[in-house]
Amino acid sequence: MITIAINGYGNLGRGVEKAISKNDDLELAVVFTRRDPSTVKTLGAPVAHVDTMAEWADTVDVCINCGGSATDLEEQGPAAARLFNTVDSFDTHSKIPTYFAAVDEAAKAAGHVSLISTGWDPGLFSMLRVLGDAVLPDGASTTFWGPGVSQGHSDAIRRIEGVVDARQYTLPVESTVHAVKNGEEVELTTRSMHTRACYVAAEEGADLERIKREIVEMPNYFADYDTTVTFISAEELAAEHSGLPHGGTVIRRGTTSEGVHESIGFELALESNPEFTGSVLTAMARAVARKAARGESGARTVFDVSLSELSAKTPEELRAHWL
Repeated sequence: MITIAINGYGNLGRGVEKAISKNDDLELAVVFTRRDPSTVKTLGAPVAHVDTMAEWADTVDVCINCGGSATDLEEQGPAAARLFNTVDSFDTHSKIPTYFAAVDEAAKAAGHVSLISTGWDPGLFSMLRVLGDAVLPDGASTTFWGPGVSQGHSDAIRRIEGVVDARQYTLPVESTVHAVKNGEEVELTTRSMHTRACYVAAEEGADLERIKREIVEMPNYFADYDTTVTFISAEELAAEHSGLPHGGTVIRRGTTSEGVHESIGFELALESNPEFTGSVLTAMARAVARKAARGESGARTVFDVSLSELSAKTPEELRAHWL
């Protein structure tokens, strides 16, 4: 039995908790929180304040860090790696090399294994991009995201004066997806690959034109995309846009000889982004526990994980049923 700790109990932490319940070889030992533990209700696991994490170091095999990349994980990751073997979903792509180095230093000093930047992108999509490049070296990989809710972009809209609540959906441009799948010549730009659809509940009497203008002109979020803004009531937003679906596609197109074209595709359609991401982190925790049992230490990524390490099945079962 592999004992797991969850560090952070938001949407992702709850997703990990549900995933652990579906794996007979995993057991949730504790949930760490920055809140008052008495106010956090889990499905049954005890709750402890993050300040007491060191007290659990000898009873936890793997700690799954569920903080956000923007403000939490850069501190949370190295700190937890000093106490536990860890898994996280750090997803700020440009900062991954620096983050890896910081976690690697902490994990090696403590003799722990820390798997960073997993989930589905980075994570499963990263694995498929490498697989596609290895199998079809004479080719190109393209990644489309959505349709799905972007939590960061939704939060950016909510910060605009006069906005009560908002949901933003990232949508792949279907004509571009079709062209890439069929090997057609198509210009791949930010605008040609994705659109953004915003559903906004505004305060009564708010200047809707100003809000719309601030959204579509917002740099780094919407200015480079074709963006639609639809104003609806807060009640309608809560009733019809309360879920957190997402998904995406990785396509690798290449040639194996002159005029012979091949294609590899990997697609996700998720009803719950945090629950699926939690399921990936949970499987990765199994791999981390196995690496630690072999005496490994330091930071790792999904490129260092084998399929047999992820699976709860024995090598004999895998050969008999899945090979």
